[in-house]
Amino acid sequence: MLKGKTAVITGGSRGIGKAVALKFAQHGADIAIIYSGNEEKALETCAEAEHSGVKAYSFKCDVSDFNAVKQTISEIIEKLGTIDILINNAGITKDGLILSMKEESYDAVLDTNLKGAFNMIRHCSSIFLKKKTGKIINISSVSGIIGNAGQANYSASKAGLIGLTKSVARELASRNICCNAIAPGFIETDMTQNIDDTNQLLSSIPLGRMGKTEDVANLVIFLCSADYITGEVIKVDGGLAM
Repeated sequence: MLKGKTAVITGGSRGIGKAVALKFAQHGADIAIIYSGNEEKALETCAEAEHSGVKAYSFKCDVSDFNAVKQTISEIIEKLGTIDILINNAGITKDGLILSMKEESYDAVLDTNLKGAFNMIRHCSSIFLKKKTGKIINISSVSGIIGNAGQANYSASKAGLIGLTKSVARELASRNICCNAIAPGFIETDMTQNIDDTNQLLSSIPLGRMGKTEDVANLVIFLCSADYITGEVIKVDGGLAM
């Protein structure tokens, strides 16, 4: 279905990003993984993807750095020729109550989670505009919809992604470019494995369990084949935020 397409996934070395990257590979798309620190994990993901017979490259880049992103996009074009799909998944947490949260903790999360997505869209949009087609999917969170105590910075960044998604969708729709957001709830990843009271958490989820990274990846693939859906925010949360 996606054979011949090229997908860029930020934060693609593990967790949701890795699941998305491998799902693209299974559907025949070449992939470019952007990672910030763990080169070994990024190379492992590329090696797994190549088992599906596609091209897979990893690129180290701080997505919060405007010029670094510009350079990385140029390198991706040089390696893979074009970009058809952009998945903004890179995200960090620096949790803390608002009364004690340090300014640098707030700034760091907003810079990576929100500005990083802007930087990627900014430097990929000209490619999509020339092609008159493209898919952009931003990985937000239910925290950006309902908020979460101790995560003012994270929730703000993910809520900002929703606003960014809708604005970009309106701006680029006339060129056949779709931009949507996915809002995962509690998904089994490194980010959620250290949650203290799992029983209380699960009791708040109507389906009674955490989601799998593949649940998110499957929706990504669907949205990449949907040509009449744009500006939407779709939750993958087991009913948590219904």
